[in-house]
Amino acid sequence: MAQKPSQSPANPKTDPDPGSNTVKEPEDWTTGDEPMTGAQASYLKTLSEEAGEPFEEGLTKAEASRRIDALQEKTGRGR
Repeated sequence: MAQKPSQSPANPKTDPDPGSNTVKEPEDWTTGDEPMTGAQASYLKTLSEEAGEPFEEGLTKAEASRRIDALQEKTGRGR
């Protein structure tokens, strides 16, 4: 029986596609229902101002992430 060549594990710091466990949808986050972080709130406030939309307080981490994605699309940031 032939052996398969051994593959070394990917380095997530250098591999452009390190694997599916590093990218999750916000609804799959185990901490997604926690309040948004200070960094999310700050960036969301900036994006909201640039987009001319109201800043939404009290979002969860997952909700803030989706809102950031939508506002980045609208403002052209994050490309």
